[in-house]
Amino acid sequence: MTTYETMPFHLETERLILRPWAESDAAEFCALLSERGDGTPTVEHIRTAIAELLTATATTGIALLPVQRRTEGDFIGYCGLIIGRSTVEEPEIAYELFQHAQGQGYATEAAAAVLGAAVATGRKRLWSTVGAWNTPSLRVLEKLGFERDRVSTEENGEVVWLTRSLP
Repeated sequence: MTTYETMPFHLETERLILRPWAESDAAEFCALLSERGDGTPTVEHIRTAIAELLTATATTGIALLPVQRRTEGDFIGYCGLIIGRSTVEEPEIAYELFQHAQGQGYATEAAAAVLGAAVATGRKRLWSTVGAWNTPSLRVLEKLGFERDRVSTEENGEVVWLTRSLP
């Protein structure tokens, strides 16, 4: 197995800050997940999930990071690298934003910063898996140079697999 550098866990862009999780993010993370329409997880459940994310980060050297706007300082979602349906050698890029923050270029801006962080680790390729219905997310990935690899069918419908080689 190739050894990779640890991903930077604090990233800044023109409008955003991506930083490590804090227990204080739990309530806002709950609110974000409730927008999916599958119910609202408890704050305790999310605190446990945050602890698990931090443990995974310590083990893998990659991270899913909260995204906040610089000027407002508010939590608007998350973006980062995960193992997901892939591997630690070729992780997935993942992101999700509150509906009120969508359509303003934040996902593209955050994901571009995470791409740079992935390059800094020495990785050569990233994946992303997106519901075929999620046109805005597919557009973000295409802007960042991801190309469609295949489509699979899962219990929630079709999933598009995209990949991007890194310099």
